Amino acid sequence: MELAGQPRLSWMSSSTCSDAACVQVAVAGHDVFVRDGKDPNGAVLSFTQAEWAALLSGAKLGEFDFS
Repeated sequence: MELAGQPRLSWMSSSTCSDAACVQVAVAGHDVFVRDGKDPNGAVLSFTQAEWAALLSGAKLGEFDFS
């Protein structure tokens, strides 16, 4: 997939992903792109690197554990 104004993206999945049912991430410049590996032509979310770092930090700290 190519996004307007971005070079061809190189998508990565977790090394623990055994099939396409994983989130895929690509980095281009100061932006991080995220998509559903099951639907590579579907929607793509875009984050700044600071936003992505905050999301990962929150996940590691359990901020999204709704139990």
